[in-house]
Amino acid sequence: MFKACILDGDNLIPKIDHHAFKSVEYIEGNGEPGSIKKLTFGEKSQFNYMKQKVEALDKENFVYITEGDALMNKLEKITYETKLEASPDGGSICKTTCMYYTIGIGIFKAIEAYLLANPNAY
Repeated sequence: MFKACILDGDNLIPKIDHHAFKSVEYIEGNGEPGSIKKLTFGEKSQFNYMKQKVEALDKENFVYITEGDALMNKLEKITYETKLEASPDGGSICKTTCMYYTIGIGIFKAIEAYLLANPNAY
């Protein structure tokens, strides 16, 4: 499942569901960490395309982490961690963790950093 979904998913998914994705192409790299890919959506999508950066790929532990999405100017970024595990019945368990980073959170992080550096300010 990991090989089909993750390692060959860029080729396989547009073949299986061309209405969802027309194509996947690498702008930088070849799929290893640091690579950037462009996913072009099918005609049924409200989006034209999105870009994703491959953050991590652990083939032995079946872990794949990407960053990026069709953000629509509401989010700074989204990171996805996908991990596939064998299930007791011989199938697969797919666990996905998504982290959403909103654009507005930046000011709160700046304030937090200021307050930590200046504990007596308030």
